[in-house]
Amino acid sequence: MPLIDDLVQEGWLKTRRIIQAFEKIKRADFMPEDMKSMAELNEALPIGFGQTISQPLVVAFMLEQLQPEPGDKILDVGSGSGWTSALLAYIVNSKNFHTSKHGSFVGEIIAIEAVPELKEFGEKNIAKYNYIEKGIAKFVCADGSKGYEKEAPFDKILCSAAVQREVPRAWKEQLKIGGRIVTPIGSSIWLLIKKGEDDFEKTEYPGFSFVPLIET
Repeated sequence: MPLIDDLVQEGWLKTRRIIQAFEKIKRADFMPEDMKSMAELNEALPIGFGQTISQPLVVAFMLEQLQPEPGDKILDVGSGSGWTSALLAYIVNSKNFHTSKHGSFVGEIIAIEAVPELKEFGEKNIAKYNYIEKGIAKFVCADGSKGYEKEAPFDKILCSAAVQREVPRAWKEQLKIGGRIVTPIGSSIWLLIKKGEDDFEKTEYPGFSFVPLIET
């Protein structure tokens, strides 16, 4: 897997469980038929409706900041092709990791997408891995900037499209204390760690490019 090997060697992929997810979840399974041959390219590619399947380097970096763990309940905002949702679904299932430390438990991914056709596309793609059938992933068609109060609180929140000014208040409120938000704001990736009800440790990583988050 040359692409994954490159991401590891260049330091984008570091955590064993995240590397394992990249190995097991095939990017090609989340791309339109006529683009599957381009799955190994380390670049964002169009999936229609002005949206993209994210660049693997960027997904690797964001997941390393998010640090998803077995048993986590994660909100995946702007789920698009379903690829990041599937990577997360693999990681939150402790049965994929042979360590007694984690025990045997399964987390949950709530994938939220504003474009109905993309919600269906992502849902169909992730079904190849039986994550919906197993109750590990659930897809919702809604405005992700409002979070998803019905399933809150979340251990982690990931957004794959850029909010333009600041992290939505709903995300901050729907996150557990100790939880993490990873989201683009403009052309930077931000990591927020919730220390208290209104206390967030914030780190900015500039120099990226994203499509804007669709808000309705």
